[in-house]
Amino acid sequence: MENQDITKILNQQVANWSLLYVKLHNYHWLVRGIHFYELHLKFEELYNEAALNVDQLAERILAVQGKPLATLKEFLAEASLKEATGTETPEQMIETLANDFEMLSFQLKDGIEVANQTNDDVTADLLTQIRVSVEKHLWMFRAFLG
Repeated sequence: MENQDITKILNQQVANWSLLYVKLHNYHWLVRGIHFYELHLKFEELYNEAALNVDQLAERILAVQGKPLATLKEFLAEASLKEATGTETPEQMIETLANDFEMLSFQLKDGIEVANQTNDDVTADLLTQIRVSVEKHLWMFRAFLG
């Protein structure tokens, strides 16, 4: 049962980061305005980080003998984040990402607790590493928004 719990937690992260990967591309391509250059580059940085997270999470699922989600249909069904609309202003993009990253932080914290309870130090460490980055980005999003 422990591996199933860990797999479920990790798969929700796979789904969220996969959705975020697409959302960040949407923002990267569609951002306009005075913050174009900085946000265009930031969104690229973030979608590259999202891709790395997806790979690490999926590989951890395989290491605990689970099966990672691997289709768009599965990602959309399991993700707690929402897709981009394609109509967001730059400020709305950052506000949405701040909300997304806040949700991710809470979910990662819960996942770390479950991993610790099941003595899965490797998963706890992976989720902690991701959460450190999420918290840093969240701080930056909030600073951007004032």
